Amino acid sequence: MRLRLAPDVTTIDFFRHAKVTFGASCVAMVLSLIAWVFIGLNFGIDFRGGTTIRTESVQAVDVGAYRTAIDALSLGDVSITEVFDPTFGPEKNVAMIRIQAQEGQESVAADTVSAVEAALQQVDVSITFPSVESVGPKVSGELITTALIAVAVSLAAILFYIWLRFEWQFSVGAVAALFHDVILTIGIFSVLQIRFDLATIAALLTIIGYSINDTVVIFDRLRENLIKFRRRDLKDVMNLSVNETLSRTLMTSGTTLLALIALLILGGDVIRGFVFAISWGVIVGTYSSVFVAKNIVLFLGVNREEKREDKGNQFADIDA
Repeated sequence: MRLRLAPDVTTIDFFRHAKVTFGASCVAMVLSLIAWVFIGLNFGIDFRGGTTIRTESVQAVDVGAYRTAIDALSLGDVSITEVFDPTFGPEKNVAMIRIQAQEGQESVAADTVSAVEAALQQVDVSITFPSVESVGPKVSGELITTALIAVAVSLAAILFYIWLRFEWQFSVGAVAALFHDVILTIGIFSVLQIRFDLATIAALLTIIGYSINDTVVIFDRLRENLIKFRRRDLKDVMNLSVNETLSRTLMTSGTTLLALIALLILGGDVIRGFVFAISWGVIVGTYSSVFVAKNIVLFLGVNREEKREDKGNQFADIDA
């Protein structure tokens, strides 16, 4: 027996309520933008500024004990990461502790750093602090700008690629779906006030790559079916294409979510925001591939008269 998440042949009408599903997506995007503006994001140290303390000890790093000791000082966002390096001997255990800048300060005050060091020495008397570095608001602002540029450039590159690979209607639909995924992810982070840092930006870029992969698979089947069924209505051909790739979509998304859920539960606080962002992105990315990207292509229409038997447009033979 083989596992099947969907029957071999399905005839689901994904566009029966196209205006409702597309409208719901638009409303969700607007609400996400409102939450972003009025609630704001819970920026982590990367974007807010703060101080990084490097620790070394002959004893193994106990992240839980470190966090308990520092939490008693009520310093806000604190990130503790154990550093692994094959060059370290068994007597060298290193951790990086990042503490957000306090209200009205560009970095953590010297007395606060001293309090953190004293608290950690209560946990491990052998601990030392070889370096203390601060990240000011200027650097944090540059990181925000760079992150926005990274997301914008990736979207522009995808827009250009899809236009070359398919047609302009497809590229508009694909990029609109990616905007949908990114904005909804930012919205859920704003509403739930999950820490937003550079790891979240990495997650957003991962979501973009995952979502466009699913969209391209369906687009590729759609292009084949538009040539094969030249006289069928565009809506019917799009429905057929989504149904034919449904099993692949469910299997890919389902297996990805299984691994992500395990990481979400067992991965700990350090990567929880990153894993949550990707998990959410897999769900909304799968949804947007069908109910956003395809709806836009359906609304814009496709010029089927110019399609040839061997290619969709003059660039369609470019390897994916």
